[in-house]
Amino acid sequence: MLRFRSLGSGSTGNATLVEARGSTGTTRLLVDCGLGIRQLEQRLARCDLRPADIDAIFITHEHADHIGCAASLSLRARIPLWMSRGTFAAIGSPALDGLLREAGDGVAIAIGDLLLQPFTVPHDAREPLQLRCSDGDRALGILTDLGHATTHVLQNLARCHALLLEFNHDTEMLARSSYHPALKKRVGGRYGHLSNQDAGQIARALRHDALALVVPAHLSRQNNLPELARAALAEALDCDAADLPVADPFAGTDWMPV
Repeated sequence: MLRFRSLGSGSTGNATLVEARGSTGTTRLLVDCGLGIRQLEQRLARCDLRPADIDAIFITHEHADHIGCAASLSLRARIPLWMSRGTFAAIGSPALDGLLREAGDGVAIAIGDLLLQPFTVPHDAREPLQLRCSDGDRALGILTDLGHATTHVLQNLARCHALLLEFNHDTEMLARSSYHPALKKRVGGRYGHLSNQDAGQIARALRHDALALVVPAHLSRQNNLPELARAALAEALDCDAADLPVADPFAGTDWMPV
């Protein structure tokens, strides 16, 4: 069985638990760790979990809302820490006491009953990766922090049964916002973040009969609203917007089966 739970998603910090239950027991992966360590422990406690219950950490890129307390958590709880070589260099190549594991585009990673497939994305980071996670039966795609979807991105997420998908901003809200023009250009650019419209197009492109769940994530608190993200996704999937969960910056989501 494969399931996932956002512990929080947005510019204030991103962290997602992915859990597989199979022949070797329960495998838990923490994707991104963009919180303070006390805050992360509190959010894990809501799930009746401790850091020691995590088998591995995967960091998608070096931005503060994703890297957070990853190094200190890894060292404190002796958890292997996966990231790209570029991400490791971008955070200053800290000493990790043998816990560092190198991830790369297209290089599969087996952790217990989880199989991870990292893939590169267009984002303004050193060597950003996103993930396809599978237990051998079901597949979850995690896609946040990118400016546009390449053919490579879509190929890596084809036939997923669930998606955690960035719906960062509403284009009109971003244009009217108090952001500096340079920041607006960065966020809305091809190496920034996905608009609701762009994310809806990705969801439509990845839609198939077995895609049961798409959860909007990484919403901007200044430049988006949950109801706008839901509306864009509902239009893309031809479903009822009221039935769609959205990952909250602080509450995240409940456990979601894949």
